[in-house]
Amino acid sequence: MQATLDASLILTTSELMATLRQEIRILLHLAGKVDGSMLGYRPTPKQRSTLELLQYMAIMGPTQLTVIEHGVFDRPTLSATWSPAEANAKKMSFDQALTAIGQQPDEYARRLGAWTDADFRKEVDMFGRKSSRGLLVITLVVNGHAAYRTQLFLYLKACGRDELSTTNLWAGVDMPAKP
Repeated sequence: MQATLDASLILTTSELMATLRQEIRILLHLAGKVDGSMLGYRPTPKQRSTLELLQYMAIMGPTQLTVIEHGVFDRPTLSATWSPAEANAKKMSFDQALTAIGQQPDEYARRLGAWTDADFRKEVDMFGRKSSRGLLVITLVVNGHAAYRTQLFLYLKACGRDELSTTNLWAGVDMPAKP
């Protein structure tokens, strides 16, 4: 059974922008806890290293948004969009990746701020499943940020950053020192 699209908005564009800004702020807070010795850390040989994760985060949201904007989810289109972005990301240093991540709130505001309600509601077919573009922004971009910042948090913990807590992960702040 497929859900029908409801014409009412659950999230305003400004709330979406604030959510994306918060995701980037938290990600940058966590990235600030990375030191050079952690950049090569990878939990298993086939997982991304810390640097590779941050390089991916430098392109993940904007590239997902490009795919959503075009509304074409087939292998040739996805490869044509993702391959150049990933190739550019792999060349980024740690500082370049953080700079690119730091620019994302403005990019999201520019791109999504131009969307009308009809643009958000436009239905696209993603691998045989219909969805609104707005829902895909939430499920692919916003949720992607939350998932990958959680991965970065876990990498940091595995690298010995035991002082980090859920306030770092969910609020992007350090716990106050105990008196």
